[in-house]
Amino acid sequence: NMTEEMELICFQLIANSGAAKSCFVEAIQAAKKGLFEDAKAKLVEAEEAFVEAHKIHAELIQKEASGEKTEFSLLFMHAEDQMASTEIVQLLAQELIELYRDKHAQ
Repeated sequence: NMTEEMELICFQLIANSGAAKSCFVEAIQAAKKGLFEDAKAKLVEAEEAFVEAHKIHAELIQKEASGEKTEFSLLFMHAEDQMASTEIVQLLAQELIELYRDKHAQ
């Protein structure tokens, strides 16, 4: 049914956002140690997971645009919160890695 399908979608959004967030943090930690190849690999892994979350989210938006209303729930709100917080971590990871790169180059 639709409720179960929506719950599954929410869990996929949460899982992919969480995996991405963890990888972004691991990328920062690697850069802090000067391990920039490791940081780069973690960024790639993070981006892959986050792109998957964005694809799923975009499908929901397209469905709604074509008239299929998305059922609002706390779980869906939580999934969107997780995506938003991952986006913030993504931006900070890029900035911090650049900062650590400059620091290690000195």
